[in-house]
Order: sequence, then C-alpha cells, then structure tokens
Amino acid sequence: MIKSQQDIFKTFQPKAAKKTVEVEIADLRKITEVVKNRYGYDFSDYAMSSFRRRIQRIIELFQFNSVGEVVVKLENDPSFIETFLAEVTVNVTEMFRDPSFWREVRDHIIPNILLNHDTFNIWHAGCSSGEEVMSMCILLKEMGILHKANIIATDIDKPILAKAKKGQVSVKNMDLNEKNYIRFQGQHSIQHYYEEKDGMAIIDPTLFAGVSYRNFDLVKGEVFNKFDLILCRNVMIYFNQNLQNKVLKKLHDSLFKYSYLAVGSKESLIWCEVANKFIIVNNEEKIYKKIKD
Repeated sequence: MIKSQQDIFKTFQPKAAKKTVEVEIADLRKITEVVKNRYGYDFSDYAMSSFRRRIQRIIELFQFNSVGEVVVKLENDPSFIETFLAEVTVNVTEMFRDPSFWREVRDHIIPNILLNHDTFNIWHAGCSSGEEVMSMCILLKEMGILHKANIIATDIDKPILAKAKKGQVSVKNMDLNEKNYIRFQGQHSIQHYYEEKDGMAIIDPTLFAGVSYRNFDLVKGEVFNKFDLILCRNVMIYFNQNLQNKVLKKLHDSLFKYSYLAVGSKESLIWCEVANKFIIVNNEEKIYKKIKD
C-alpha cells in the first residue's frame, strides 16, 4: 500500500517536547523544609536564582514530572539525598585555577606566614573534588615546605569528598590543568606529579600525607580549629547575603589574628558584617588579612 503525502508527513512529525516544569518559590521552600527536617541540611539561605536552577536541573536530569515528585523522592528514598547534594552544590574546579592567585600565595602569602611560624595550618573550605588541594600541595612541595603544613579539606558532599581523597583527575582535564600550571610558573611540567592509568591521572599520593579530609557543613558546622590561611573560593556566590554573613563570621572566628582568608574572584568582604575586622591584602586576587578578633 502506497502512503499518501499526508501520511508521510505525519510519520516524520517531531514528537512534542516535554513540557518544562515550572519551579515556584513555594516549591523551593517545600524542598528546603523536607531536606532540613529529614536530613539536617539547610538550604534556606541559598541564593534563590541559583537554587531554582539546580532544582530545575534535577527535574530534567531525572525526568520528574513535577516538583512534587522531587519532594516525594526526598521523603521516601534516603539514598537520593547524596545525589541531590551533588547536584545542588556546584562542583566546578581546576588545578591552579586563576594562576595569578596561586603566584600571589607562593610569592607573598606563604612567606609572610612563615615569618612568624615554623609550621602552619591551611583550611580548604568547600574543597569539591580536590583540585585546589592538589594545587596547594604541589605549590608547597616546590617551595620545599610541604612537611610544615597541616591541611584540612572539607566539603558538604560526601561522594565528592570521597573523590577528592582518591587524588585522581580525568586525563582529559589535564591539558587545561597543565596550561594553568604553566601560567602559575611552576618548576616542572604538571606531568611530573602524576601517572596515567585507565584514563585517570593518579596524583602522587605522597603529596597528601599532611592532608585530612572531613565532611563539613559550612552552614551548620561549628568552628573546629584555628588556621593561618583559609581558602573558601567560589563557594559563597551560591549563598544569599544573610548566609554569606554567617559563613564569613565563622571563617573569621576560625582564623588566628593576622592570618589570611582567600575568597573567589567574584566574591568580596567589603559589604559584610565582619569587614572592619579585615584589611585587603590583594583586591584583585581577593585575599584578606584578619586584624581584629
């Protein structure tokens, strides 16, 4: 039987695209309430636009038909919370990201710390998959002082923290990491610090002997130590002003007097409640020094 032109046209009609699920403010509040009450994670002060985008991504990724399905999943499937956290907490990172920042740390910040201390403490707050920690360890190794550093790396996301502990990076990402390292003006090629296996770059494990990895919630966690340098870069851009103030106060309380705090290139301390307790060390690289308790 010969198909008519009309039948042929029908055959090749594209399928209707799946309708986008709208995420309302009330939906975000409901999700926040469930996650806080059931799992203890508080997203109520996350930047609303960013939080909405992440929920929208979860809906599309897992093909939920409504926000209500997300809520039901969170209420009835405890294993889903780790997936939820991985999607909501953005994990985008590189080794030696912003190379000029790392040059400033090597050439000025660490030497200033060593003027008064033989050993020192560093906290990577929101360490994600560990590329920032790898960068710091390589920097300190090349300065010949890695053994003097006690490094703590924390993140709220347990699976991403487990990835950081492994000290591995996909080989396909190493080209960008190498370019950053060259601009950092390191002593070697970055290939000096890893071996390839099954598509992964296995970073030299001896670099991480002085690193402790901990699951930590910046929102609800208590001050647990004092540090000479804290890096909390590109974390607070996802928080609203109220939460940024809370976290910055916690970071301030976690620093020794005259110690250093580094935030992301799009972040600032100028407007925050503890701003008068810091001075700007390098405005371009967003590095500050604590001058008041």
